[in-house]
Amino acid sequence: MSKVLAFANQKGGVGKTTSAVNIAAALGKRGKKVLMVDMDPQGNSTSGVGIGKNTVKKSSYDVLIGNATIQDAISPTEFKNLSILPSTIALAGAEFELGEIEHCENCLKNALAAVADTYDYVIIDCPPSLSQLTVNALTAADGLVIPMQCEFFALEGLSQLMNSVKRVRQSYNPRLEITGILLTMYNGRLILSGQVVKELKKYYAEKIFKTTISRSVKLSEAPGFGKPICYYDPFGKSTQEYADVAKELVLRI
Repeated sequence: MSKVLAFANQKGGVGKTTSAVNIAAALGKRGKKVLMVDMDPQGNSTSGVGIGKNTVKKSSYDVLIGNATIQDAISPTEFKNLSILPSTIALAGAEFELGEIEHCENCLKNALAAVADTYDYVIIDCPPSLSQLTVNALTAADGLVIPMQCEFFALEGLSQLMNSVKRVRQSYNPRLEITGILLTMYNGRLILSGQVVKELKKYYAEKIFKTTISRSVKLSEAPGFGKPICYYDPFGKSTQEYADVAKELVLRI
């Protein structure tokens, strides 16, 4: 059975999609069969693994509303052991259509059941909001990875996300666990970064990944070339950081 991990944060711009793509690729390089599920209408995970959104024929939207099976919509990528259920802007319309489906929060979970024996890991990239799409992802997930920027506004967003997780547990998915909090855009020379880490450790010390993700020009460039960082800059610092996070993730779930 595949292990399903949602990458979510209600705050945008925290490195959520970057982390989802690069951890998925790092797991693939470790020999794990990985399916990325793009649940964000912006489709950045899709383009981040080299799939042109204008070439997508069947997407996560079609799967959620029942227009296609998940097997028909999954696309291979050029990267080792990594496939993707792509997204397009059409997914934005799923919010309204899902509301007309009974037990709509289970749509993604039910779809993933058909490929549960095909992959070792399913990595779900969620939109930056607690929408019906995110609820679907959290209902389907075994664990939640929370990428988080080292700033105080991110601390406020984390508190809101934890409340949302509590509600999803109570209503839809009692097995949902916090797999870990991943600190992104970290700069050890900034006092603020150290203060945020100190504050986090007061409440979530056991949940914080040991490896932090540093700010990096290469990491920002890679999506523009449709490549995860481990293929764009194989010997770079960011590649090693995400490889270390992937290694720790395997031990956590």
